[in-house]
Amino acid sequence: MKHPKEKKKVGLVSLGCPKNQVDSEVMLGSLLQAGYELTVEESEADIVIVNTCGFIDQAKEESIETLLEMGELKKSGRCRALIATGCLTQRYSGDLLDEIPEIDAVVGTGDFPKIASLCEALLNPKRTDERPRLTDTPTYLYQPETPRLRLGPRHWAYVKVSEGCNYRCSFCSIPSFRGDLQSRTVDSVVREAQALAEEGVVEINLIAQSLTSFGWDRRKKGELVALLKELTRIDGIHWIRLFYTYPTDFTDALIDLMAEEEKICRYIDLPLQHIDDRILRKMNRKGKRKEIEQLIRKLRDRIPGVTLRSTFIVGFPGETEKEFRALSDFIRETEFDRLGIFTYSHEEGTSAYPLGDPTSEKVKLKRQGTLLEMQRKISRRKQRKLIGTTQTLLVDGLSKESDLLLEGRLEGQAPDVDGVVLINDTAGKAVNAGEFVSVRMTAAHDYDLVGEVVEREAGPGETQKEKALLPMISSLPHG
Repeated sequence: MKHPKEKKKVGLVSLGCPKNQVDSEVMLGSLLQAGYELTVEESEADIVIVNTCGFIDQAKEESIETLLEMGELKKSGRCRALIATGCLTQRYSGDLLDEIPEIDAVVGTGDFPKIASLCEALLNPKRTDERPRLTDTPTYLYQPETPRLRLGPRHWAYVKVSEGCNYRCSFCSIPSFRGDLQSRTVDSVVREAQALAEEGVVEINLIAQSLTSFGWDRRKKGELVALLKELTRIDGIHWIRLFYTYPTDFTDALIDLMAEEEKICRYIDLPLQHIDDRILRKMNRKGKRKEIEQLIRKLRDRIPGVTLRSTFIVGFPGETEKEFRALSDFIRETEFDRLGIFTYSHEEGTSAYPLGDPTSEKVKLKRQGTLLEMQRKISRRKQRKLIGTTQTLLVDGLSKESDLLLEGRLEGQAPDVDGVVLINDTAGKAVNAGEFVSVRMTAAHDYDLVGEVVEREAGPGETQKEKALLPMISSLPHG
């Protein structure tokens, strides 16, 4: 009796940001379509793929450590091939091949569609000893028909609307390996969102290097608003969340739409990086402090209840104590709802690289710690104000802390980066991932909340009939 041919197993380690996660999902979809068996146990894989991040020092170190770890796995004899993909390989392909001989091939940020054929070539015993290298094309735009295996829960998804960036912030290396801005079409994004809705997705999170630049490469500066209007018409999609919006690109039309359309989350991810005008100029950032403060006032005035998230960099070359205090005072006065603080990473190939890295790591970490502690107190104060209120919550499934608890998110809590609401009482009701419920807040921590279910409710824009038909969607673990 002839036995069926055994499928080859592939394991993939995805590092870095949500944009990298989408790239990993596209590769997994391609491999699954090509007949490969996917495994979460790298020790069982014939081929291991590491999708790297190359943005800042910490991310590069994690990527290299993971490649070295997988290299040791290959030496043990189970893994037959090791592939490095993603941002780090696009930046340092030659160096990686020289320094880590266990790597059999590198795949850049524009070569993801070739992953299945590359795996086939590496498993072919007749292949040459020459290790494949990436092409010079840094950008790949996936489409609705592109195979994709999503790694997260079934009821929410990331949708990447563009690649690359036309801004040239002096600290940022991304354009050097992701290229200039290239946007998908409105039709492409809408068709993907429609397909996701048919799969049970109720929340889509729009991501890009600069979301508010969507369509600018086609000289259509208002195209993000046009896209959002189309997305709000899709049945089944109840939350649309915007990530990575550049502050000077926030138009009145976009603000008006966010204020009027209940499906668009009142959540704004607004990376500001600094507030001192001199540092902003050295960072090659558009806008001055006065304009930023005016924008924040406008957003809060015109979008009641808006959640503001931002990120800042401390220790940029030449940042004085006075300029750091100005940033500290600004954060204290503004009281952002969510905040990320990064220490400056001295990246070769950026326009800030010749400035050196004069601020010591000790000073950077001290400044970072000062701001994070300040934000912790701000966050706890804001969280406590929610105790006793009843909020609409999207259930994500079992808590990562304990399988005795459920967890979910409010409109002002983005997946992966913000806190959650822990549900310790469902009032005897069956509550499933992907459902919207009313939850009364009973306790508050620095970043997480605790609540009890009051009732099952319709999601934004959902009729009572649709509510009754909404499928009970079980949650899948994060990849």
